[in-house]
Amino acid sequence: MSWLPTLIQLASGALGGNLAGSLLKKLSMGPLLNSILGIAGGGLGGWALSQFGMGDVANAAASSSMDIGSILGSVAGGGVGGGALMGIVGAIKNAMGGGNG
Repeated sequence: MSWLPTLIQLASGALGGNLAGSLLKKLSMGPLLNSILGIAGGGLGGWALSQFGMGDVANAAASSSMDIGSILGSVAGGGVGGGALMGIVGAIKNAMGGGNG
């Protein structure tokens, strides 16, 4: 079951990327790219949480049990990471003159 926190982080990253894209229309790159960037950001966000020992994500990945705290930590890390990476890439794209208008 050590893959479950990672799966939660990636799924919530995709949701976070699309939520950020819907809230930040000028930075959005469409549902497909928002999802891809969200998945990547969700993985990075979960990894970052585990490096800092936050949210018991590292402990949940190491053990076979998941409690509500580790699930919420995975969702938060993935969602925030996904939204953040989508926003960063969208802002870079706009700064380089490739904005949506």
